[in-house]
Amino acid sequence: MSVFSQIPDDRIIYKGEYFFLIRDAFPVSPGHTLIISNTEKVDYFQLDENERQELTKLIGTAKEFVEIEFSPDGYNIGMNCGEAAGQTVMHFHCHLIPRYIGDMVNPRGGIRHCIPGKGYY
Repeated sequence: MSVFSQIPDDRIIYKGEYFFLIRDAFPVSPGHTLIISNTEKVDYFQLDENERQELTKLIGTAKEFVEIEFSPDGYNIGMNCGEAAGQTVMHFHCHLIPRYIGDMVNPRGGIRHCIPGKGYY
């Protein structure tokens, strides 16, 4: 059973047909939000077309919730698919990570920094 299946209802900030939203328990930045599948799907590649469509909508919904409470300057949207990509919970979840000017010295390259030394070009 997935750790995400045990999340209490009072942590859920929104629930859709296929996904629910929570704030990350170990946030990278203020407002870090997870979009988690209601049923256990391992990763993005196991989602069907209906789920992918709702995921796209809920990324926007999560952004709206973040902007009500926080004032980020940008976002990273990320999904880890497989252990080699850093996935540790094998239950689909998408990270919406608000970014703030000054939260790191040089953010250029963004997600490209997942492999050390490859972010700069």
